[in-house]
Amino acid sequence: MLLDHLAVAGETLEQAAAYVEHALGVPLQGGGKHETFGTHNRLLGLRDGLYLEAIAIDPNAPQPQPTRWFDLDRFSGSARLTNWICRVSDIDAALSILPDDAGKPVELARGALRWQMAVPPNGRLPFDNLFPALIRWHGDLHPAKMLEDSGCRLKRLVVFHPDALDLARLIGDLETVVFDTGPAALRAEFETPHGPRVLE
Repeated sequence: MLLDHLAVAGETLEQAAAYVEHALGVPLQGGGKHETFGTHNRLLGLRDGLYLEAIAIDPNAPQPQPTRWFDLDRFSGSARLTNWICRVSDIDAALSILPDDAGKPVELARGALRWQMAVPPNGRLPFDNLFPALIRWHGDLHPAKMLEDSGCRLKRLVVFHPDALDLARLIGDLETVVFDTGPAALRAEFETPHGPRVLE
């Protein structure tokens, strides 16, 4: 399991993108639409093969049959860092040793990209939605390879939760990810062309 990318949600895509651009001081790039879940995004290339997405419900998309991923159907309030996504080579094997509510694989596509994502039936991941969403990319194509270098690098992702030790035991050691006991929240610390910056 490896950290793949981070997700910042907003009530609108404009709000999510503006939050990221203001916090990090760099512009986002174009993304696309996710027809299965009725969402759309904009992207930011990070160093070390990572990226970040600003994501929101697409107001022009029809209501999807499944519940939307990332618990977006229940999202409200200010734009914020809501989810982290980890890449696995075999999503079925990974899910077989994780809690049932970690999700079931869904086949997805956007443009030339093809992937599987583990999505819970109710859209909400374990540990108050702070369990990582699991992703398996098909082929060698990956968003980070398609994005311009923003000059930003993730230094550390801190996952706060009252049951942080239990969460850490399920996930194992991940480079740049630390777990800390506290109210459920995420904090991402970056090096940027403008110095240290934070997304929460």
